Amino acid sequence: MNGEESGVTGEGGVTGEGGAAAVDGEQTPVPRVERTQEQDQEQSPRPDPSPKELEPAPARTPVLRRLFRSRTARAVTAAGLVGALLGAGAVAWRTDTLPLLGPAPCWDSLGDTTVSDLFGDRRTEVEEQSLHANPRDGEPFYGQCRITSYKDDSPRRQVTLRVHRLDGLRGTDAHEWPREFLAAGMVSLGDGLPGMTSSSRAWLALPQSCTGRAEFTGPTVVDIGMGQAGLDTGSEYDREDRAALTRAVVEAANGVIREFGCSGSYRIPRSLPSLVARQNTKADALCGLKGFAVPAAHRTSLEHTRVGGAGRPARVCEAGGTSKPVVRMTTVTDPALTEILAGGTHGTGLPVKGSKGFGRLDGSRAVYRASCQTGPVVFMVEQLDAPTDGGPGLARELLPGFVAAEAERIGCGPEKVTPPHA
Repeated sequence: MNGEESGVTGEGGVTGEGGAAAVDGEQTPVPRVERTQEQDQEQSPRPDPSPKELEPAPARTPVLRRLFRSRTARAVTAAGLVGALLGAGAVAWRTDTLPLLGPAPCWDSLGDTTVSDLFGDRRTEVEEQSLHANPRDGEPFYGQCRITSYKDDSPRRQVTLRVHRLDGLRGTDAHEWPREFLAAGMVSLGDGLPGMTSSSRAWLALPQSCTGRAEFTGPTVVDIGMGQAGLDTGSEYDREDRAALTRAVVEAANGVIREFGCSGSYRIPRSLPSLVARQNTKADALCGLKGFAVPAAHRTSLEHTRVGGAGRPARVCEAGGTSKPVVRMTTVTDPALTEILAGGTHGTGLPVKGSKGFGRLDGSRAVYRASCQTGPVVFMVEQLDAPTDGGPGLARELLPGFVAAEAERIGCGPEKVTPPHA
């Protein structure tokens, strides 16, 4: 993720001391992110392609919360309060932390307002894993935090936060992660933040200046999931859940940045686009792309369209009937994020040739990578279901027109793709 349009380097969406941004009118101070000297000595990541001066930032954690990060301080103070409560005839609690003054959930990151927006006033339980190297392969920045709310003794809502580096070398994140976190119901976080959000999922890439990034890997991300992916109704509840998840993923990312020893923080987006609604498909502009015509044989199957993202880091279009999508077409314009799909362009399947790139067609999935002025761009077409008015083969049929129209839209055209056996 590079330059002004990308936040993996930590520049987009991160402001210096004195800046502020808000969701629903709440203002949050926003310093910059920078890498510490010790980290630079320990790691030698690929150089940031567009370095800038990064300003140091004051600590965000309130004084009382910083004091009570200490387990000893909590125990001593708790003992004092227990004595005072017992002396007053009150009932003391059995715990080594204080509910109001102890560290916040998920790496001391989620504020009281965010937790309340997600869970209301229900009782919550937090299961938090410390951030450490992934024991499977030794790669850094691995951790998980799960919060569950209860009504009486019954679980009501659960949110899971993860910190992990997206894999581009082995392709382990090329299918499942995009299916959940690059969906048409998601919108860009905007304000230069390298991430996306919906009413059930959100993600934000951490600054590359803080985490580094090895070759053939995607960015290190904080992602958050709540309930079933893609389950949205377009109601006011969806809008409220999306705002809460957005605030949570930004706060969690800031907490992880502090845990990694970097200074600064991302700002909460000032506003978010409207919820993504389904529209009637235009026969001469599938996915809203001028000149991208719907194949005559599939006009009934592709009668509704939903387009999310609208730009960086990805634009996603799903087309199908009223109940579920038949095909998904994704354009990934963020250079770092394209790495998680790179394996699909030279793995199994039939070769796809193009004027500025190359790709592969593997059954119901076609992936094409082009070299554009802004860096690599990946175009992907996935057939998710059988169309009612035709058989398989939508990925092969739609790829040339989709790439040509999208390349023109983003200023990368003209681009001509020749599918296999054409």
